[in-house]
Order: sequence, then structure tokens, then C-alpha cells
Amino acid sequence: MRSFSADEVHAALDYPSLVEALRAAFRHSHEAMPVRQSYEVGFNGAPAHLLTMPAWERGKALGVKLVTVFPQNAVRGLGAVSSLYVMFDGETGVPRALIDGEALTNRRTAAASALASTYLSRPDSTTLLMIGTGHLAHHLPEAHAAVRPIERVLVWGRNGERAAALVAKLNEKGLAAKAVADLETALGQADIVSCATTSTEALVKGRHLRPGTHVDLTGAFTPKMRESDDEAVLRASAYVDTRAGALAEAGDILQPIAAGLLKPEAIRADLHELTTGALPGRRDDTEITLFKSVGAAIEDLAAASLLVSGAGPVAETSRAAAPRARG
Repeated sequence: MRSFSADEVHAALDYPSLVEALRAAFRHSHEAMPVRQSYEVGFNGAPAHLLTMPAWERGKALGVKLVTVFPQNAVRGLGAVSSLYVMFDGETGVPRALIDGEALTNRRTAAASALASTYLSRPDSTTLLMIGTGHLAHHLPEAHAAVRPIERVLVWGRNGERAAALVAKLNEKGLAAKAVADLETALGQADIVSCATTSTEALVKGRHLRPGTHVDLTGAFTPKMRESDDEAVLRASAYVDTRAGALAEAGDILQPIAAGLLKPEAIRADLHELTTGALPGRRDDTEITLFKSVGAAIEDLAAASLLVSGAGPVAETSRAAAPRARG
């Protein structure tokens, strides 16, 4: 069994290859995967959760991501979220790989947004606004730039130092990025708005979006969280990664439904329907589109399969250059 570190995951899973792997996975996903399960495992009055995300491709591969959320870790100087991905052979059930879960999640989440962008953003999109400065914010602009001709990245975050650090990192990757203080103005300048936060109050206001904008919402992964207001959702054509996941966890969708402003049928399509061509994506250059993802286990399996197979062009170099520990 191979063990893959975070650095190996990032080096091997280049975005063009990963986007195409996810496209194939969603296109051929004939079997619905279980919605993420959460178990309360706290002690001494402190909350904590164990999450499980299984997926399989019969006869080929199966895997499960194990995630723990311990909010009290901050006082210990530790991150609140930890995760591992375990992949098994689909014919024998024998373990094949143990993979750093956070790196795998960040790469596949950003790639899923880029995949949706190929159907929903305008092909001539050149300006991206990144809202949020966390770990995922380091990956989303790079992923979008792999499928659209991004020339400028605007970065907005509540913490100025973290925004500056993100700008510096994006510049190192060859993306022309700068921090912005006025979110309202930035929303009106962006062709693509990518948001990755744990906000419970809307940051993306519908009245500030210009026609033709694509909104990419990847944070806010519980019904109580949201990154967009009702007007943004109602002005836009709404799409999701999976209908089951969005209708179970996505506050950006569930809160307007609960308020009687939106019906579940208003969701235009999910990634399976987009990749198969069963339902259309963007219809014209003035349409506002909105993609809401909460994460799907099929994305983890597709990314893990690509990693283990060494199918990506960078993966072959990485495999030869860096020997992996064995489990």
C-alpha cells in the first residue's frame, strides 16, 4: 500500500488532468453515492464530529474519506479539521493507498469548480474575484485559470495580512493578483466570483453582480452557513455539484427554499447532467450563473484514482523523483 503526502498530492494532480478526470467521473456516474454522514463524537462538553464519505466504481476502485472536526483544537495550536483518504482495489478489496485528505480535498474541490466553470462561465472571462483567504483560496484561482483566460485576480478578505499573503502566493504561481478593500466594487468588476468561506452572513450581494457573471460558491457547507444573499440566488441560474448534497447541506440553497423564495426544482442541473449534456449550462453572455458545491465523494475517488494510476503528466515526474513511504 502506498502512502501519499500532501506535497505529493499537489505535485501529481495538475488541474487540467484533474478537471478531465472529474468530468469523466461525473459523466459516467450511474450510481448515486451516499450523502456525507456526520457523527457527534465530542467529550467533556466540547463538540466534535467524525464525517465519512464513501464512493465506489464497481470492479475498479472504492474508497472512503475520514474527516474529524474538533473546533477546540485552536487552544492546542492545532487545526480544527483533519482527514485521511483510504483507497481499495475494486476487484479484491485490498488497500491500495493512504492519502493526505486535506490536500486531496483542496485539489478536487477547486477542480470541481473549474469543471463547472467550463459549462457556466463565459469563455472570455479574464477577471476573477477571490473572496476568502483560507487554504482553498490558494487553489481556486489556479484551477479556474486552467480553463479560462484569467488575466487578473482580485483578492478580498477580512484579514488584510492574510489577503496580502494570498496575493503574494498567487503572484508566485504566475497569476497577476492584488488585494482589494471594496468588495462591492470588486463584485461589479469580476467575470467570475469565487467564494470559499465559512460565513453565516451573505458576502455576495445580488445587486452588485453585473450581467454575465459566474458565481462559484465552495465554502458554507452547512444549512446555517451562506455566502450569497437571496437576490444573488434569485437573479442567477442555479447549478450544484449534486442535487442530494445541495438539498441536504447547502445553506445558500436551503435558506431561500425555507423562506419560500425558491423551489428545489429551480436548480437547473447538477454536474452529472451537465457533463452528459442532459441539461444545458450557460445560455447567453448576459446570464448570471451560480454554482454551489458542498463536496461529493465521487470527486475524492476520481482524484485518488488519478493519483494512484499516475495518469497525470506531472505525476510521472513526481513518482520518479520522490520515493513514497509504504504502509
